Amino acid sequence: MNEKEPRGLVADLQQALAPDRVRVSPLELDLYARDASIISGRAEVVCFPISAEEVQGCVRVCRTHGRPFVPRGSGTGLAGGAVPVGDPVVIVTTKMTRLLEVDADERMAWVEPGVLNLDLSRAVAHLGLHYAPDPSSQQSCSIGGNVATNSGGPHCLLYGVTSAHVLAVEVCLPDGSLVMLGGLDPEPAGYDLRGAFVGSEGTMGIATRIAVRLTPLPPAVRTLLLDFTSVESAAAAVSGIIAAGLVPAALEMMDAEITRAVEDFVHAGFPRDAAAVLLVEVDGLPAGVDAAASIVEEVGRAHGARTVRVAADEAERALLWKGRKSAFGAIARIAPNYYLHDAVVPRTRLVEVMAAVYEIAERYDLVMMNVFHAGDGNLHPLIVFDRRADGVLERVMAAGEEIINACVAAGGVLSGEHGIGLEKRDYMPLIFSPDDLDAQARLREAFDPDGVANPEKVLPAGSRCGDLQRIPEGAWI
Repeated sequence: MNEKEPRGLVADLQQALAPDRVRVSPLELDLYARDASIISGRAEVVCFPISAEEVQGCVRVCRTHGRPFVPRGSGTGLAGGAVPVGDPVVIVTTKMTRLLEVDADERMAWVEPGVLNLDLSRAVAHLGLHYAPDPSSQQSCSIGGNVATNSGGPHCLLYGVTSAHVLAVEVCLPDGSLVMLGGLDPEPAGYDLRGAFVGSEGTMGIATRIAVRLTPLPPAVRTLLLDFTSVESAAAAVSGIIAAGLVPAALEMMDAEITRAVEDFVHAGFPRDAAAVLLVEVDGLPAGVDAAASIVEEVGRAHGARTVRVAADEAERALLWKGRKSAFGAIARIAPNYYLHDAVVPRTRLVEVMAAVYEIAERYDLVMMNVFHAGDGNLHPLIVFDRRADGVLERVMAAGEEIINACVAAGGVLSGEHGIGLEKRDYMPLIFSPDDLDAQARLREAFDPDGVANPEKVLPAGSRCGDLQRIPEGAWI
């Protein structure tokens, strides 16, 4: 590939798109140098295509100039997956927001990658349908970003993560060609390349159209708030609810610190003196939902729940969920920075892992909160801090590494829904053997033999993942 000067790169990108959708000002480059993680990088150019053809044009220009590219959605990722490393071209899909087709009979829709998660559900609600994966950032995260990280959300305990709701993806490959992965048939022929692409974090190409499965709205819903005098009792109740034979639509846990912060922020009626609360939702047919809610209450009280509150109507239900999904807004009132983890541990190990997490935070003199998807053991230890304080960032990173090691030692995995990105890349050998990593590297090379699509992400750096190093030069914590 022919190397050219950056000015020639910009001119060619402007010809492929339009001058006003190719940005190079220092302010805009700085804005797109980071996502919602604590990692930042540096971009050479930021592009805003509005069609699959323009995405192809951007990728082909990058290829001509020998430049890597970083796909980016709404920038809500928490693992540094959209952070540019090595002066790449950032290709932003937020202007690709068309809902292309809705088929209510087949319960599916074609969307562009910039469509926001919640906007999709709102657009099909009048048909009695919704898009089931619901990350806490669903008001601002995009479907393309959800596909990139295989996002989850509270209701994925019952309904499954993004991969269960993607039928097909049109992808611009790193060589600029446009291909269709998957299909609308229930049993599409050939290799499941759709499954390989979902969760690949932009390392195999850029999604330009996505066919998603739509799910009927449940006929009945019961939402319960249980409060406990100890984290241990709440965690034990989580296992008890699942052991009783229930799979709730959602089973969320919040500890004392985050409960108070959220209540002060949203005023959802959360008990400020609780050591922990569980937010449990069951849905289905009315008779079954009432029976399931009774079991949740019975199990909760057997494990020490002080009170069990059942939302009386949709307005109260919405307020409870607003509280749960406002955690990030709430912590901004406490400290300006946060470091959020995303490990999954067996439900039976929740009590001991949470005890270890709190001990780590205390030892490093850090403020730690926990708000997470308890039903599937998807922990989200949340450290809040002010990075301007001397030495605090070093303590935060050291504590984070110990938290990851504690989760893996308990039989857990590195990520449940946020992805690997830059943040957890160098921890991959904790759960994968060299042969495992080599197999993943070979798959990635099949899509991107030149290594230009979102480089430095997911897999450890070096030839065939063998030469490990820390966060690459050009990225800052």
